[in-house]
Amino acid sequence: MEKIGQIDYPLISDYTKSLSRSFGVLDEESGIAYRGTFIIDPEHKIRYACENDMAVGRNINEILRVLAALTKGRPCPVNWEEGKATL
Repeated sequence: MEKIGQIDYPLISDYTKSLSRSFGVLDEESGIAYRGTFIIDPEHKIRYACENDMAVGRNINEILRVLAALTKGRPCPVNWEEGKATL
């Protein structure tokens, strides 16, 4: 926590791997969790889920774009970005 600093969201550990297992991102044979990203709303509904192979990094800009689109309360077109005009 000292390296991360102050954050405004919960930070959890999955020491027992139960969370990774329940979200289906745990490779049981190796005991390693794949790179899973989940956006869960206040009613505990999964609104976005993405699982990447270990060789593929996550794109924080895409995750933030999806989060912004989810807060619009209406459908957003392909490649929509907050504050940018779309065709």
